[in-house]
Amino acid sequence: MPPSADRRTTEPGPRIAAIADLHMRDAVAGRFRPAFLDLAEHADVLLLGGDLTEGGRLHEARLLCEEVADLPVPVVAVLGNHDHDRRQGYRIAAMLTELGIGMLDGGAVTLELSGTKVGVAGVMGGSGGFPDYPGNPDEGTVEHRARMRRGPLDARRLRTALDTLDCDIRIALTHFAPIVATLAGEPPKIYPGLGCHELGEALDGGRADLAIHGHAHGGSEFGRTAGGVPVRNVSYPVLGRPYGVYEVEPR
Repeated sequence: MPPSADRRTTEPGPRIAAIADLHMRDAVAGRFRPAFLDLAEHADVLLLGGDLTEGGRLHEARLLCEEVADLPVPVVAVLGNHDHDRRQGYRIAAMLTELGIGMLDGGAVTLELSGTKVGVAGVMGGSGGFPDYPGNPDEGTVEHRARMRRGPLDARRLRTALDTLDCDIRIALTHFAPIVATLAGEPPKIYPGLGCHELGEALDGGRADLAIHGHAHGGSEFGRTAGGVPVRNVSYPVLGRPYGVYEVEPR
């Protein structure tokens, strides 16, 4: 049976498969590979939403490469915070690029999928908080302060990337969450560290048709921005399946 999809129509739009938080390590090596090899039956593209490795180790990156090599559909990805734990994120990105995976960090790519031009803009994102759950970028560890500042910065980069796209459908790919709704299930006290409301504003301003993120392992799959952009939390602990599939049409 294929993974569940948002909706089915007689003339479905491009099918977007997405998964985040693989946390690749020896204990899970090979878990996703069989489903990934069958992707062409269920989807037109695979989006990877960060935390692809458990702790940013090159051994984990090699396991990840074995998992995603030579797939039957295009693959586009962003890194997550754990992919930078050993300060090897640039090497992990290079390894994936060598496999033909489109790695995004403030950029965008356009694909022809089922006769439709689909643009994907991507950033890792960061913390920054939400109006009812504000974060403080001037307190905490160096890493905490950096993530709190990265959220608003990457929101601006995401908006710019979305604005560059000339396509039928715009998709935003991040690791950190752009809205509170897909955090439901996580302790509210950690919401500020899980995402940034300015990412959501970038989705609305950049006229995204779909947003994909991970990071919130205890969150919820479905949500929308204030402007109505569908948002999907595709963290593997949330989905409980190798990937979700979402059909999307221009808003």
